[in-house]
Amino acid sequence: MPRRDELRPKRFEATNRLKSLMTEYYQELARAAKNKNEKVAWCTSVGPAELLLAFGFKVHYPENHGALLGTTRTANNYIPRAHAIGYSPDICSYLTSDIGAFLKNETPLSKAYGIESVPKPDVLVYNTNQCRDVQEWFSYYARKLGVPVLGINSPHGLDEVGASHIKDVAEQLQSMKDSLEEISESQFEMKRLQHTINLSLEGTKFWKTVLATATNIPSPLTFFDGCIQMAAAVCFRGEQRAVDYYKVLLTELNERIAKGIAAVDGERFRLYWEGMPIWGKLRQLATLLMELRTCLVASTYCNSWIFEALDPSKPFESMAKAYSEIFINRSEAQKEKYIVDHVKRYKIDGVIFHDSKTCPSNSNARYGMPRRLQEDYQIPTLVLDGDLNDLSFYSEEQATTNIEAFIEQLEGA
Repeated sequence: MPRRDELRPKRFEATNRLKSLMTEYYQELARAAKNKNEKVAWCTSVGPAELLLAFGFKVHYPENHGALLGTTRTANNYIPRAHAIGYSPDICSYLTSDIGAFLKNETPLSKAYGIESVPKPDVLVYNTNQCRDVQEWFSYYARKLGVPVLGINSPHGLDEVGASHIKDVAEQLQSMKDSLEEISESQFEMKRLQHTINLSLEGTKFWKTVLATATNIPSPLTFFDGCIQMAAAVCFRGEQRAVDYYKVLLTELNERIAKGIAAVDGERFRLYWEGMPIWGKLRQLATLLMELRTCLVASTYCNSWIFEALDPSKPFESMAKAYSEIFINRSEAQKEKYIVDHVKRYKIDGVIFHDSKTCPSNSNARYGMPRRLQEDYQIPTLVLDGDLNDLSFYSEEQATTNIEAFIEQLEGA
């Protein structure tokens, strides 16, 4: 058996193409920010990107920038700067690390993609379907940069997404359309919106199919692979680039399945990851689980960019439905049902809950769900303490001990 320091995740050939696409994407944003004839919008990750694209905006996702601060392990260099101007240590560390980096005028985008800075927006657009923090995050930049901020205030904790919920959000989107016409200095065209929604729907179907390849035993990809490959689903939503990229990736995955190539050699156990990634520790966790011959085959997080409710024939209503029915916006009962369904479908042996300190909206270990899964469904669970970006809340030694003990528990089952 290889030593832990000798273990390496199996790279996808398609990833080289993804790197080129991401460089192209960020350089386009940088050029647009300097061009008076182009407009840049900042959008939350499950905000109305399709609508922004229909107006011709180049779209930047600050949460993606926050994840990059996490993966480069620079977030803790910036978080204290946001704390120093009054932001609590308990709020989203995407927010605090991103604002801290802004205050220091630094970004990992320079090294990664060759651009000087995060492109300045002409408008900031959020949706509170994720949490309130995105509203406060974007409102900060509206004040500092002197640009308009537009928001969707979504209903929360939904057991079912009903007609009244869809009507509420759809009307907010319609109202936002009028403001975007003025900011973009262009007229709204329904056909353009229908086109972006159709591309978004096509891309989301391919992304779902990519993730579903992990139902195969052994799995050809892991949750950690998904955290890399989802970049196209996030940044290219509503674009042909996402569709084309996932076609290539899917071909490679199917070739792995046909050849019996496993993401984790000698796969013994199959786990589900619930909650945010611990961005600065993806490599450490991936290596540990490879050594234990355990594969994280599915996650709530990667599946969060599947929007099958989108329908070009009902653009505003379908956007409202798609944005409102995401996992983070649902009731505890619906979340539990979702996880149980995935456990069955992917033949999961156990669930790891990441209780992310600064992301309570996306930490589902706090209201008894792990205990219920064990008692009602006999699904073994483990809760890991940590955070999406702030590594001061994460103990590598403790996490390693807990994961190793969890696998021993599965071995004895």
